[in-house]
Amino acid sequence: MPGKVEESELVVDGVRVFYRRVPGDGTPVVYCHGNPTHSEDWLPFLERGGPAVAIDMPGWGRSDKPDPKRFDYSMFGLSAFLEKCLDELGVTQRKLVVHDWGALALIGAQRRPELVEKLVAIDAVPLLPGYRWHWVAQIWRRRPWGELANATTTRWGMERTLRQARGDRRPFPPEFVDMVWRRWDKGTSRAVLALYRHADPDRLALAGKDLNKLTCPTQIIWGDRDIYLPTRFAEAYASALPSSTLKVVPAAGHWPWLEDPKLVDEVLEFVA
Repeated sequence: MPGKVEESELVVDGVRVFYRRVPGDGTPVVYCHGNPTHSEDWLPFLERGGPAVAIDMPGWGRSDKPDPKRFDYSMFGLSAFLEKCLDELGVTQRKLVVHDWGALALIGAQRRPELVEKLVAIDAVPLLPGYRWHWVAQIWRRRPWGELANATTTRWGMERTLRQARGDRRPFPPEFVDMVWRRWDKGTSRAVLALYRHADPDRLALAGKDLNKLTCPTQIIWGDRDIYLPTRFAEAYASALPSSTLKVVPAAGHWPWLEDPKLVDEVLEFVA
């Protein structure tokens, strides 16, 4: 049944947080966005039913973008902040759908695995041993090159860079590029540097050391042409998560549901 997507805000630790919510009975699906997008990513899912919630993490989307000097943008800090938001919203039991850096939700999930009824991981940042960052992230992780790259980014340049994330390297729809671009220079670029600079490979592995505690039914979905996250990490997630199945999407990139819209229905069917 189609859902009515409501937009609202809450304040957690003095930070204003924007979120989208679909009311309904039962365990909500919590959609966790990655970088450089935000909860608008999940509208194709939210518009088809609830209950569900999708939060713009601080630094992204329409939430506040506090200075990194006074806010913890590490994956551990953001994960703890997400848990505070969900507690504030009264979300206890949940079904998780994570994409890219939305994988930080798995850090809190490992601490309280009994709260997670189902899990979908879509081209998720590997909280696993052996991952080395792609070339864009390598620039972000280096001073002053990350600052220089972000300060000189244009919409045209962003559109060209995002093409790499598609399986066929064609342009994304203009509305997708605009969704990212209109928030980029309002604090997101600064949050990105703080997040990636904390995410050393050994910290990524540490963040996922208890993934085997997540014994809930799990679906891993991965574009087989993801230039950022090779499919071997989809297989590694499948090995680490005890009750998982793996679906590799042919000819798809980093946002596979944009190239294969049927995946939206498949995800919704799985988490129902």
